[in-house]
Amino acid sequence: MSITTYSELKAAVANFLNRDDLTAVIPTFIALAEADISRKLRHWLNEKRITTSLNEQFEILPDDWQDTISLTHADGTEIRLVSTVGMSDLQLGGATTGKPRHYRITAGQIEVYPVPDAEYPIVLTYHARIPALSDTATTNWLLTNHPDILLYGALLHSAPYLVDDARIQIWGSLQANALDALNSEGTAAKFSGPLVMRNRRT
Repeated sequence: MSITTYSELKAAVANFLNRDDLTAVIPTFIALAEADISRKLRHWLNEKRITTSLNEQFEILPDDWQDTISLTHADGTEIRLVSTVGMSDLQLGGATTGKPRHYRITAGQIEVYPVPDAEYPIVLTYHARIPALSDTATTNWLLTNHPDILLYGALLHSAPYLVDDARIQIWGSLQANALDALNSEGTAAKFSGPLVMRNRRT
């Protein structure tokens, strides 16, 4: 059967489990799979780029933020990530206001240093969590392109509920292999260079 929508995914999970009494809990299996996959998946398909402005020390992260890839000013100048200790050291010396040059993630926010003395356009590129499926949001990019990852993930998260289903190792292996392949594909797409034709010397 095809798996292109949330309803089809739920039906596939029920079919694989060979159970017709799990209608109420299958959405939970899928939601747990989405959360788990979001933590593990790093692919250009789940990258997002937003343009916003810095005008204070703390800025709220996007709701679907998973981790930061880069933070730059609109002119391309990098705002560098520093540790908590590094931020404390910066705040103890030097100018405290100006064009932000450093940032850290704290309490669900971006903290920058120096504190902006004006409004600075910035570009945030980040990995986003998998868009949650529901009866109203019936598909997402992962389901469209790689339904097996969501299917095996949901089956894997059904095991504790079903009390140690013997197939957990199979589902775990299938999902891990599919995730590894997708992550490898994403890495290859980002870091492989352009095709260059060269004359062969004799």
